[in-house]
Amino acid sequence: METVEDIVIAGAGLAGLATALGLHRKGVRSLVLESSTTLRASGFAFTTWTNAFRALDALGVGDKIREHHLLYERLVAFSASTGEPAAKLSLKMQEKSGPHEIRCVKRNFLLETLENELPEGTIRYSSKIVALEEDGNVKVLHLADGSIIRAKVLIGCDGVNSVVAKWLGLPKPILSGRSATRGLAEYPAGHGFGPEILQFIGQGFRSGVLPCSDTSVYWNYTWYPSPSDGDAEESVAKMRSHVLAKLRAAKIPDEALDVIERSEMSDVVSSPLRFRSPLSLVRGSIARRGVCVAGDALHPMTPELGQGGCAALEDGVVLARCLGDAFVAGGEDGMMISKEGIDAALGKYAEARRWRVIQLITAAYVVGFIQQSNNGVIKFLREKFLSGVLAKVMVAMADYDCGKL
Repeated sequence: METVEDIVIAGAGLAGLATALGLHRKGVRSLVLESSTTLRASGFAFTTWTNAFRALDALGVGDKIREHHLLYERLVAFSASTGEPAAKLSLKMQEKSGPHEIRCVKRNFLLETLENELPEGTIRYSSKIVALEEDGNVKVLHLADGSIIRAKVLIGCDGVNSVVAKWLGLPKPILSGRSATRGLAEYPAGHGFGPEILQFIGQGFRSGVLPCSDTSVYWNYTWYPSPSDGDAEESVAKMRSHVLAKLRAAKIPDEALDVIERSEMSDVVSSPLRFRSPLSLVRGSIARRGVCVAGDALHPMTPELGQGGCAALEDGVVLARCLGDAFVAGGEDGMMISKEGIDAALGKYAEARRWRVIQLITAAYVVGFIQQSNNGVIKFLREKFLSGVLAKVMVAMADYDCGKL
């Protein structure tokens, strides 16, 4: 079967659904192709910073997310060497844009909220792109089920192993040398944590405990894998024991250990952390001939800033604004839009996002390296001077406004 679409979005993750919803708000239809049978919410939750809420407000769903997730008042970073606080940062401090807003949002809740705002039929599940060709100004998409879609615009929001990014010529993401595992604990009677982010850094690892609501707490743990880890990655039970042993040795508070002990963890117990080389984005093609990328397909990054998902939401708003304006200017249903109009819109998007994501990828890698390093000099500087600086860098990178639709 062969069909024709104006705009096709590959991937129903944060970037894909944000872009689709932004276009819908602009009165422009799109089709989202998702390779899985349902929405995928791997990772349980993610830190949603000020910049993400500005994007969610632009999409019209910010208040729906706020209603169900705890607002943080401070960030506390503990030294894994001493167990003592190394830095405390008030998140209520006034910056040039006003107070900061930071929450830990359940990924499935956000994805479902975005999906529910879209017209029925926008997302087509079990639809994986296996090949991409060009026929004049049209992109010919071959799907795994044998069907073919001809599209004026193709937006790749298909993750770290993006087929669309490969077509654009972007190199594969680089292994950072670190891995991550995550979990979510439920406390039906309440967990007792305050409105704060708890971080534990040093000793070769970085861990965080983040309440999502009054009854749920998310945690993450990143480390440098080594032969001494043994068979820790073989099962959930072994990974849980490995993480608990490392954290107990670092004098982590008992209440933080309890979160890990009672949590649900993914069957994929750990995953290597990858990032796109910032240099590859200086001159690399973010958009070309009616094709572009967003989200992890554009800017896979290590998680130290907590900005991967936030940047994906920014991408969605900026891309929907640029492309939506072009289609609206193209007359009813975008029928009169030209190839030049599409290329100009995607070029404007690429120009707006290039340096922003280069900064985020670079800052995330540097912060992670310093936080987890066992180098004697870096450890000394981190303990004495840098922990507070790193916390402020995290907050400063979130002070960004992607604008309205």
